[in-house]
Amino acid sequence: MSRQALVLDANILIRAVLGQKVFKLLNEYHGTTTFFAPDDAFADAEIYLPQIFEKRGLDWDVGAAVLRRLPTLVQCIEHDVYSEFETKARQRIRDTRDWPVLATALALDSPVWTEDQDFFGSGVATWTTSTVLMYLIGADQ
Repeated sequence: MSRQALVLDANILIRAVLGQKVFKLLNEYHGTTTFFAPDDAFADAEIYLPQIFEKRGLDWDVGAAVLRRLPTLVQCIEHDVYSEFETKARQRIRDTRDWPVLATALALDSPVWTEDQDFFGSGVATWTTSTVLMYLIGADQ
């Protein structure tokens, strides 16, 4: 069994808190795949999730509990690990606000799991939630 890695965009962290599919995949495959996300993605999730929960009329205490659990499944990568790839990442991605995720992927030589089309064509393999299972199953091979 080989060990694979994936860098998660903030939208995947948000989906892990809002729904069941992403959290279930993270939980099921964390033994064969190492999941990473830059500190910036965790910060974005912390900013946007309470707003989303309020807008949808959901109990934020429940969401906050799931968000607190994510670091047990997804390793937070600090800025100093990926910062040397900032220039290259900014040059490769259409929405430069996403540079920390791409820089982390470049630093770790790992693909990205995202729902954001801006990562396509960045030179890094990109998986969406609808396709990531093919990658994750490969970890079991």
